[in-house]
Amino acid sequence: MDGHSFSVITAIVWIVFLFILFYFLIYKPQLDQRKKHDEFLRNLKKGDKVSTVCGIIGEIEEVGDLTVILKICDGCKVKILKDAIVEYYEED
Repeated sequence: MDGHSFSVITAIVWIVFLFILFYFLIYKPQLDQRKKHDEFLRNLKKGDKVSTVCGIIGEIEEVGDLTVILKICDGCKVKILKDAIVEYYEED
């Protein structure tokens, strides 16, 4: 084997190694986090207190396929995308 073919094989091995490293350090954790958030959104129900990405806190009044009706104060309801809900809200 000459030096040139060895360097090509080494380069290919490094590229494969970097793709594997990228998958396990970046892509897989994000995929797992997304699956967890999707499961959270599927389990939302009327009466849950939640917070949104913009900091709005409210109680779910109605759950649709893509949206929820969120009661943020007496007589004030807003329709928001489910994806905007970040987490359950628990008062301190």
